[in-house]
Amino acid sequence: MVDRQNRAGVKFGGGGVAGSSESNVDRRERLRKLALETIDLAKDPYFMRNHLGSYECKLCLTLHSNEGSYLAHTQGKKHQSNLHRRAARDARDFMNPLTLNAQRALGAPGSVPGAMPVMPRKNVIKIGRPGYKITKIRDPNTRQLGLLFQIQYPQIDNKINPRHRFMSAFEQRVEAPSRQFQYLLIAAEPYETVAFKVQSKEIDRADGRFWTYWDVDARQFSLQFYFKGELRAPGQGYEAGERTVHSLPPPPSKAFVPTGANARPVG
Repeated sequence: MVDRQNRAGVKFGGGGVAGSSESNVDRRERLRKLALETIDLAKDPYFMRNHLGSYECKLCLTLHSNEGSYLAHTQGKKHQSNLHRRAARDARDFMNPLTLNAQRALGAPGSVPGAMPVMPRKNVIKIGRPGYKITKIRDPNTRQLGLLFQIQYPQIDNKINPRHRFMSAFEQRVEAPSRQFQYLLIAAEPYETVAFKVQSKEIDRADGRFWTYWDVDARQFSLQFYFKGELRAPGQGYEAGERTVHSLPPPPSKAFVPTGANARPVG
């Protein structure tokens, strides 16, 4: 065996050429020392110690036995690539007006000028259900059946207008769904949303057949519609025991009610 340590010209204590495993150990040690000088683990958002006593990288989902191993990992290619991807995604979300958070919407530092603000969700305390009146109506000419809803909102704010929509029975989770019924929802803060169960027939939305009206002075919301169906001749009578209530005419559209100083557009 050749003595490579004590031969002439060789430095005492010097060994042979390091292998790949020794090179990796030396590289990780140098990276650990470099990370100790530049990284504060207390401020690292991706550093976590689990209940087993080991350490995890929440960004790369890797497990490490000690802090040195984690610090060496932070200087590696995988961690650095994930950092760049995360920074690119944050920059994309930051410039997207649909993903701005509530702090930027409220004018926090770092907000994007001219971006669409995302309003925080309002927590409105409901004060109860509004009073309502439902009238069954029939057109005297076409014999179409319809309904007139009158909802009272005495404590509603002047800037709020009631809204409505028709909902399928399969969208709700309160009752067992049935194809024979649909729901009319009417909502206005701070009152609870009320739902009316009506027949699942097609609504006649022709001109003058479907209309809504919000009376600001009386705080009353009115909605009237007719169902589409077979038209009967005026000579054909009503069913036994059926009472006829003539429908109300639709409210004036974009007209002005002259009430002196309080004149305002309605409709």
